[in-house]
Amino acid sequence: MRKTAPLTKIAMVFLVSLWAMLLDSAAALALLTTALVTLFALSKTPAGTYKALGSLGIFAAALAAMQFALGAEAEFSAVVGMRMAMMTGLFILLMATTRIQDLTASLVRQLSIPYEYAFMVTASLRFIPDLLAEIKAVQEAQACRGYSNRGSIVRRMKNYLTIVQPLVLRSVARSETMAMSLELRGFGASRAGSYGTSIAFGARDYLALTALAAGTAAVVAMRFYR
Repeated sequence: MRKTAPLTKIAMVFLVSLWAMLLDSAAALALLTTALVTLFALSKTPAGTYKALGSLGIFAAALAAMQFALGAEAEFSAVVGMRMAMMTGLFILLMATTRIQDLTASLVRQLSIPYEYAFMVTASLRFIPDLLAEIKAVQEAQACRGYSNRGSIVRRMKNYLTIVQPLVLRSVARSETMAMSLELRGFGASRAGSYGTSIAFGARDYLALTALAAGTAAVVAMRFYR
């Protein structure tokens, strides 16, 4: 996956997510989920990625259990959980195997998205891990000051404000620092950009896109013409 062009991986995320939305068989989605886990293993993603996958699996199981508890059929509940896990897992795989600068270059040069918008999207993605780390740090700091997430829902929501307030302040400070850094480096002064990276398609990309197109046609045919 690391040698695959970013645009191919973006196409994979959208098309396989479409497959997950169209398929309504738990067996088919289980097969897709197995293929996704295999891709993670073959891509040799960082160890933290597997921790995120574990959390995602727990959340998907909880979502399926909630659907079942609310009266949905067992297969439908499993389909809902696996759909969510599949779509989120694809996104994690994209971010774990693609450099942010490659993703930006692909959005600008191959999809003709204005640089400012492409930068805004990729910068937001870039800060997700940092934001999660800050949430954990703030929670630990507030726990030392007596923060507790126990009690009634109202009490927990009230206590959670002690997490949200410093988190918002830190995020605003980070945004201001980033804006100043971009301005000092002349962000937006020139329309021509230099990315110093190669995002050209190779043989594996054409092969992957052909397989994705064939798979999409098969899934659409199964969904609407069976």
